[in-house]
Amino acid sequence: MLQSPPVKAVILDAEDLAHLTLLGIVTRGVPLAERLAATLAELEGVRLPAIPLDVRAYRDDLPRASAAPLPVLPATAVDGRSVLLVDDVLFNGRTVRAAIDAVIAAGRPRQIQLAVLVDRGHRELPIRPDYIGKNVPTSRQEWVEVHLRERDGEDAVRILERPER
Repeated sequence: MLQSPPVKAVILDAEDLAHLTLLGIVTRGVPLAERLAATLAELEGVRLPAIPLDVRAYRDDLPRASAAPLPVLPATAVDGRSVLLVDDVLFNGRTVRAAIDAVIAAGRPRQIQLAVLVDRGHRELPIRPDYIGKNVPTSRQEWVEVHLRERDGEDAVRILERPER
């Protein structure tokens, strides 16, 4: 009978998962984070918090007068924990930068990672996702539209072209 080789390292276990917080970036990152939490609960038996994160108040490309109030994240969701930011589409990186600012304003995470359904490129900031559903190179005249059944009644990702002016 063949013996298994010795384990070199355990890179993820239930204890690690218990120290993970999922933050779904409003709007469509929220159902994606909830789906991920449900899948991990099914696979690993650990129910993770999936918390909505509205980052509008931290955006540097929106007028301050129209900004939403600062989100209130409980420090217990962030301090000393690994945080996984979840969003639908990564484009220029400004939403993710705002999300990082919101997380750091709430506390001191052990680690921040990023999971996106679609990475369409065109970064303006040095941000790169750790987990990507699909890379979809686009032109600046195109945009990616994500529909999720929880919000839109269907699961679909479409590329649309902006009409010429």
